[in-house]
Amino acid sequence: MKTAVVTGGGSGIGLAVAQRLRADGLNVASIDLRPSDADFAFTADVTDRSQVDAALSGIRAQLGPVTVLVNAAGLDGFKKFNNISFEDWQRVIDVNLNGVFHTVQAVLPDMVEAGWGRIVNISSSSTHSGAPYMSHYVAAKSAVNGLTKSLALEYGPKGITVNAVPPGFIDTPMLRAAEKNGFLGDIDETIARTPVRRMGTPEDIAAACAFLVSEEAGYITGQILGVNGGRNT
Repeated sequence: MKTAVVTGGGSGIGLAVAQRLRADGLNVASIDLRPSDADFAFTADVTDRSQVDAALSGIRAQLGPVTVLVNAAGLDGFKKFNNISFEDWQRVIDVNLNGVFHTVQAVLPDMVEAGWGRIVNISSSSTHSGAPYMSHYVAAKSAVNGLTKSLALEYGPKGITVNAVPPGFIDTPMLRAAEKNGFLGDIDETIARTPVRRMGTPEDIAAACAFLVSEEAGYITGQILGVNGGRNT
């Protein structure tokens, strides 16, 4: 049985991905600052390599080598560009980009040794069109897409696929917090501009991830698979 690690697995998209992969028969461990009460939930900050390594050591001890990784940990931010402090910028980059660097680099030896691996990075549909007041977030997620493509080229010969899923307008705690703070505008208007005429759900993203980590997706790598209801396509 394959072992999967999902970062950000304590809520929202990460939690849905962990639940779906578990339902599909994988051993699943999650890493989060506020982990869920599921089995094999580890507390760690993905920006701290020592915490990531410690969590992965515990996961390997209980579940074996890691051959599936879904990076769903994320941090948004809403500020005018001239109001973003370097500390704001650094924190958003740390979580959304450097966290991916740490987790991918930490699990790659397991995948290389196995001659098989699946990595899915959750980016953002804002990388297609930009987003006002989120320049640091969009910059980080755009970098994740670039990293994804580069890793796909480097590790494809070793049996490892690397893809990204940029979610569209997904009903998550992060989105609802942005709505509460007045950063989303009219949700009904956004839904009306979405061809499928609804918000997405974390389960929509989980379904895409479940396919990309499967055996059947072995010929798909370096792709940015938008799950967005027809927007940003």
